[in-house]
Amino acid sequence: MFEVFYRFFVLGCMSFGGPVAHIGYFQREFVEKRHWIEEGTFSTGLSLCQFLPGPASSQLGMYIGYHRAGYLGALAAFVGFTFPSFALLTLAAVYSAKLGDSTVLALLISAAKLLAVVVVADAIWTMAKKFLTDAVTALVCFVSAAWILWQTGLVAQLMPIVIAGVLGWVFIRKPESVAPKAREGVNLTQTVALFGVFAALLVLPALASGSGLISVFNHFYQAGSFVFGGGHVVLPLLQPLIGDAVSGDALVEGYAAAQLVPGPMFTIASYIGASMDGIHPVLGSVIATLAIFLPGALLLFAVLPVWQAVMSHHKFAGAVTLINAAVVGLLVAAFYQPVWVSAVHGIADIVAVVVGFAVMRKFNISVFWLLGGMLAYVVASSMI
Repeated sequence: MFEVFYRFFVLGCMSFGGPVAHIGYFQREFVEKRHWIEEGTFSTGLSLCQFLPGPASSQLGMYIGYHRAGYLGALAAFVGFTFPSFALLTLAAVYSAKLGDSTVLALLISAAKLLAVVVVADAIWTMAKKFLTDAVTALVCFVSAAWILWQTGLVAQLMPIVIAGVLGWVFIRKPESVAPKAREGVNLTQTVALFGVFAALLVLPALASGSGLISVFNHFYQAGSFVFGGGHVVLPLLQPLIGDAVSGDALVEGYAAAQLVPGPMFTIASYIGASMDGIHPVLGSVIATLAIFLPGALLLFAVLPVWQAVMSHHKFAGAVTLINAAVVGLLVAAFYQPVWVSAVHGIADIVAVVVGFAVMRKFNISVFWLLGGMLAYVVASSMI
């Protein structure tokens, strides 16, 4: 458990670039480098997290921690990965830090975005070699990527995975499952119990009155229960829920500050919770952060037993094959928009990314060294 916490804490300190980049970091660190989880298990968890509301990368981190060290591992992964951005955004709210005015921080963010391009490209390369094994899977990947780039929104993201699963189930037959077996001791009792807790926390706090802390929990829990598409969707959902509890400037400042720190975008709740009137900033930040992440965790472990049981059945092996290909297509689409578009702005940036990718593949060096190289490039570019 402590090892899980440490590894995720390190990633939480440097994982810029949004959820797609986080997936790349996880794939490289825990699949390729440390072998904590097999590629098929990783892909199965990734496809599940795409279906559920909540922060997909944080849910995937909990999924990895669970497979490494059980429920304590899932908790350790969440705390380790979330704490750096939680702490930074809480301090930013308390001291009203103008993070956007820092030239040094701006250079670091630019370097981290270029590193995210390299990391996501490496993840796509590795997963494509494993899951795109023939013309059919390559076609599914291509069509999925093209569809997601053409269309936007939740339905567009889910449709390729759903359609790929149906086509694989109908037309592809495998002698054995390519998905992992469900963990022993997990059954439908867990699913029913966790769905019950999820529903109770969705309804009971809304019925309570008077307590400011309960109201804070309720608002952020509702936001975490209905947000699909990542942290960028949280802000417009929180605005009508919170009302006059914080100023409009605090919402915008929290969104801007969340862009400048590593880790999950959902920790915008940390900034807003610390900015709410009539509540101690640290207490408000803790409650808001836990409340917005809790629904995703409950839904993940409620659905996981059913998901694993279905995907490990031999009749669904073909479905898993095409789902994996569709997931690679989803990553390809996200690699272009927003990862590439937000980071690469010229020929020199392209050269830096290509060199970084080649160095990573050839020498398998730590991403810390690559971040240092990208930072040196960005600083040199700013001085020319």
